[in-house]
Order: sequence, then C-alpha cells, then structure tokens
Amino acid sequence: MIDKNFLLESDYAVSLYEQFAAGCPIMDFHNHLDPELIAEDHRFEDITDLWLGGDHYKWRAMRANGVDEQFITGKAASYAKFEKWAETVQYAMRNPLYHWTHLELLRYFGISGTLNPCSARRIYDRCNAMLREEGFSVRGLLGKMNVRVLCTTDDPADDLRWHKAIAGDAGFTVKVLPSWRPDKVMAVEGGEEYRSYVSRLSEAAGIGIRCFQDLMDALSLRQEYFKSLGCCGADHGFRDFPDKDFTDADLETVFSKAMKGESISSDDAETFRSGMIYHLAKMNAAAGWVQQFHIGAIRNNNPRYFRQIGPDAGCDSISDGRVASGLSRILGKLDDEGALARTILYNLNPKDSETIMAMAYNFNDGSIPGKMQYGAAWWFLDQQDGIRRQIEIVSHGGLLSRFVGMLTDSRSFLSFPRHEYFRRILCNILGDDLEKGLLPKEEYDFIGNMVSGICYGNAMKYFNVSE
Repeated sequence: MIDKNFLLESDYAVSLYEQFAAGCPIMDFHNHLDPELIAEDHRFEDITDLWLGGDHYKWRAMRANGVDEQFITGKAASYAKFEKWAETVQYAMRNPLYHWTHLELLRYFGISGTLNPCSARRIYDRCNAMLREEGFSVRGLLGKMNVRVLCTTDDPADDLRWHKAIAGDAGFTVKVLPSWRPDKVMAVEGGEEYRSYVSRLSEAAGIGIRCFQDLMDALSLRQEYFKSLGCCGADHGFRDFPDKDFTDADLETVFSKAMKGESISSDDAETFRSGMIYHLAKMNAAAGWVQQFHIGAIRNNNPRYFRQIGPDAGCDSISDGRVASGLSRILGKLDDEGALARTILYNLNPKDSETIMAMAYNFNDGSIPGKMQYGAAWWFLDQQDGIRRQIEIVSHGGLLSRFVGMLTDSRSFLSFPRHEYFRRILCNILGDDLEKGLLPKEEYDFIGNMVSGICYGNAMKYFNVSE
C-alpha cells in the first residue's frame, strides 16, 4: 500500500518529493510532547505504551468501533489493548489513522505489511523486540525522523526544568524549545481552580498577585524566563474569538471579583478574555515571538469521560462560534499600535477557512515576507482532503511560497510521519499543476525550492531558529 510513490500521482510529483521534500529535516513548531521524556531519553515498555498511551485520535476510533474502555484507557493487558487497536485499524480505512498507522510501522520499524487481527501478534512482538534495541529510545525515535527542532507547549507557571536539562546536554543535537501557552490565565470564570492557578503562577514568578497589574508583572517575569531558555513562540487556544470592548479598569474589576470568589458572568469572562489576549499579544510582539492562535475547539464535551479520565480524553470537537469580528478588532488594534507580532491563525471549523485566511492577509505590512500566516490544516482537518483544501485556500488567497508548513500537534513520539504525509500531498498538488501546464515547467527549480522552503526552511526563518 505505502510504496515510494504513495500519494504521488505524476512523474513531476515523484521528482519534487524525492529531490526537494524527502530529505528535509523536521521543524515541528507546535506539539504536546513531554520534555521530561526527552530529557531522560525514555524507553517505552512496549508498542502499546508508545502507541496508545495518550493518543486520543486512536481512543475515539476504538470507542466508535465498540471497544470497551478497559482496552483503551483502562487496565487491560498490553497485548489485549494492542489487539483491539489492530481490530479497529481495519475499520478505520479512509480515516487518516489508517495511513498514519502504516506509515509509522514502516518508517520506525520497517514493517510494510498491514496491521489487522491476523498480523497483530507478529507485529506486536517485532515492535517490542526492536524497542529494546539501541536507537529506539525517545531520542533515537526523533533521530530516525531527522527532527531538528521541537517546540513544546508549556504553561507560564511551569519551571521548565526539563528544557534546562536538555539544553545542557551537549551530546543531544535536537533543539527542544519551550512555547508559551497562557490559556489558564484567561479562564477567569474558573472559580477555585482559577485562584489556585494564580497562586501557582505567583509562586513561580516570585511575587504576590493581588491585582491585575500584579498579574501582568508576574507574566512579564515568566516571559523573561521562557526567553532565557530559547522560547521563540506563544500559542493561544480559543473556543471562539473574544469580541468585547474593554478598559484596564474593566480587567481589574473582573480579576478582583474572581480572586474574591465572586461569580463571574459570561459577559465579564468575555471582556476579560478580550483584554488578556490584547495584553498577551503585545507581550508577544515585544518579545519578538511568533504567536499562534488556534481557534474553534470545544473541549471536554462528555462529562462522564471527563470525570473518569480527565481532559484530552478524546471528547473534544468543533465549535461553531464566531471568529471574524473579534479577530478584526484585536488584530486591528495591535496593528494600529505597531504591536502586531508575526501571527499564524488556525481554524478547526472548516466553515471558517476562507474567513481566517482572508483575515490574516489584511494585516501583512511588508515588514517581512509572510508575516501573517494562514496555518496548516489542524486536528480534525489534518487529513488528506483537509490538507489539500488548506493548501488550495492559501494558494488562492495568499502566497503558498511563503507558507511555514506542517506541524504534528501531537503527544506521540511516533507522529512525525505526518510531515511526510503533508509533503507528499503538497508535491502531488504542485506536480499535478506542472503536468497540466498550470505551472511553467521552466520554473521547476524555483518550484522545487519552494517545496523545500515550505517543508522546512520557511519555518526556521519565520521562528528565527538557527541550524
């Protein structure tokens, strides 16, 4: 199924992929990998631990296939869980998990056959034997995929001890950089949980937080700490995009109510989010960071699973909230003040794709190529059709040649073949255009260099990361 021409439907597509994409290193500028596992060069117990231990994509598919929770997040034996996944894979045909599963088996373990109930035991035993070999620890897995840079997702209150340990290890050449993810700072309606978080942030910053200005001072101190460890980007997640007028006095009033344990109305929460994203975005610009806005996830929809398992249990989905007006308000205000950072916008709801692309390009200002980006197909959209559509939209409304490319957004150390998946689709689109005469054949070398830029070089320049 997965041969050298997988997803490549023309000679031009094959040559573009082989000459300009296949050999590119990976710069993965947004993922949820655990830096502790990298620092300690963790070795997974078995393929089930490595493959199913936190992959909510697989969990959703298994539940949909009628698999009992004991075989997903429960206490069933390792092989029993793996066998249930093998049974599910057959039923996942045309889901991207089917391709990803077999790409991962091939690229990490050299297994070219299909995973199904008949092959499960053989593949399980072979993978486990290889995981005990040299080169199959976490760092070895990263090396197999030619990963050069990873940007993890980190809270401002995190101590970043594991990033410090990695940075101090001269024998490890992959750059593992923290990313600033201050979503919890904005969750002012969270009651005791919010107050507990503010206390933790206060302790990390080493200052008391009694008012809104104290909160901003604490965040500024933590930002300096993140910068000292190589942080080059911030990431922000939104169910929809906040759209309210605010003053700093409003933010002080809402924050004070929250810290006193008073009820926070939805209107107050919206005002606070609007003000916080404005202030945080100004901080991002002052730091010289890239900021990423992930818009459109409605999380923890299943209360029973949230109680049993917690967040990231495979029960998040696509919100249908408004995005354009709030984005226009905030980006316009920041641009007016000369405080708009390099920005990547992602949407989870496909209805917002053209909206987000068009909004991003309103605020390019000629200062740097590709300052405002319409980001890669994200989460429920990072499948073959979604990736193709994202490429088409950014091509039709912007400059594909300046696009910063793909990311994994994953918690799995086996997720990096998703970059290959994206690269093959990209090369197939451009190869098809060459084949049909929609792009000039005499520009083949330029197109090839465009491919390598999208696959790797553009992101390295955009995030100001050195080799």
